[in-house]
Amino acid sequence: QVQLAESGGGLVQAGGSLRLSCAASGRTFDNYAMGWFRQAPGKEREFVAAIARIGSSTNTADSVKGRFTISRDNAKNSVYLQMNSLKPEDTAVYYCAASTFFIPTMENEYGLWGQGTQVTVSS
Repeated sequence: QVQLAESGGGLVQAGGSLRLSCAASGRTFDNYAMGWFRQAPGKEREFVAAIARIGSSTNTADSVKGRFTISRDNAKNSVYLQMNSLKPEDTAVYYCAASTFFIPTMENEYGLWGQGTQVTVSS
């Protein structure tokens, strides 16, 4: 079974960039579509972006479209979230997740989750 570990979070000023990484253990990484979700204080966890298990098909939330890009490298068992033009409202704990669906956007379509990494954007 795949285990997930996020990294790359931190404190950044508004307008800055961060790149989140999610490393997966196990040999079946390319059996899973991968996604990023985020949860801000006092709010429910929300979908950010997802990528198909093979190829480049992606789905991105409207709130981050044009600023965030999801990608993956199956040879490195990793998925990434490049975040540009960050805003204070992007502040949240960011989670990567794995799914057997195509490019899922619903939280309950994901069966494997990482522990999360904090992203804080200062104004």
